[in-house]
Amino acid sequence: MTTSSTATPTSTALPTFSGTAEYLAPADLVDAVNVAIALEKPLLIKGEPGTGKTRLAEAVAAQLGLPLLSWNIKSTTKAKDGLYVYDTVARLNDARFGDHDIRDIKQYIKFGALGRSFVSETRQVLLIDEIDKADLEFPNDLLHELDRMSFVVDETSETHTAKLRPIVIITSNNEKELPDAFLRRCVFHYISFPNEAQMKDISRVHHPHVEDQLLQTALLRFYWLRKQPDIRKKPSTSEFIDWISALQKTGVAVERLQQDIPFVGLLLKKETDVQQLTTMKDTTRGLRM
Repeated sequence: MTTSSTATPTSTALPTFSGTAEYLAPADLVDAVNVAIALEKPLLIKGEPGTGKTRLAEAVAAQLGLPLLSWNIKSTTKAKDGLYVYDTVARLNDARFGDHDIRDIKQYIKFGALGRSFVSETRQVLLIDEIDKADLEFPNDLLHELDRMSFVVDETSETHTAKLRPIVIITSNNEKELPDAFLRRCVFHYISFPNEAQMKDISRVHHPHVEDQLLQTALLRFYWLRKQPDIRKKPSTSEFIDWISALQKTGVAVERLQQDIPFVGLLLKKETDVQQLTTMKDTTRGLRM
C-alpha cells in the first residue's frame, strides 16, 4: 500500500477563539469552542434557527486566520462524499474523446471538504452544516475518519492522514436524533436565544446608527411576539436584523411601532401565525406590549 502521509496529527500551537467584532459570542460558547480545539474533538452546535450556528464557523475561521471548508449536508449526502469522489464519467470521456493517460487514476479523484481538510498542509476549519438532514447512518459513518483523522482512497490504495487536525464544527437543527456513539465523540453546545441586552448589542453591530428609541421599541415588539404561545414559528435573530433594516429605510415612526407591527412578513413566515396575529389585533383593537 502506498501511503501519502503517515504523520500523526499534532496539536502544536493550538489557536484560541474569543469572538469577533461581527460575531458577539457569549462566554459559554467561547469556552465550548476552545475546549473542542484543545481536546481536538468535533464541536456539535445546536440551537434555534437564526442563532448563528453556521456563522460561528465563519467567525472562528476569520478570527484565527484559517481557511474555512464548508460541507452542506443534504438528505442524499453520504459520508464518503465528504472524503472524495471518483469521477468515472470524466475518465470515460477521456478514454473515448481525449488524449489523456487514463491509467493515472489520481487525476480523477476529487477530494471533498472533509478530505481536503485532511490533505491540507495547514490547519483548516471544517464546517459540517446541518448534519441531521442526512440519513440515520450518516453520523456513524463519519466516526472512523473523525477519530483517526485518516482515510483510504480505494481506487489508488493511498492512505491520507491529517498532518494537522482540522477544527471541526458540526451544526444540527434537531430534525433527527443523532446516535449516542457519535454524540460521545463530540463537545456539545446549545446556543441559547439572545436575551434583549444581547440582541441590542447584536443589532448595533449590523445597524450602528439605528435610533435608540426605535431600537428599544422594536426589541419590545419582537420579544412580545416571541412570547405569544400561539405563534408556532418564532422570529429569529436574522429576521429581527432584517426588520430593523426595513424600519430604518422606510422611516417608520416610533409611535406607529408602539401600536402596530409593520412589515410583519419579515418576522412571521407562516400564514397561520400571521392570521393569529391579526386575530389578536382585532380582539384587542391594537397590539399591547
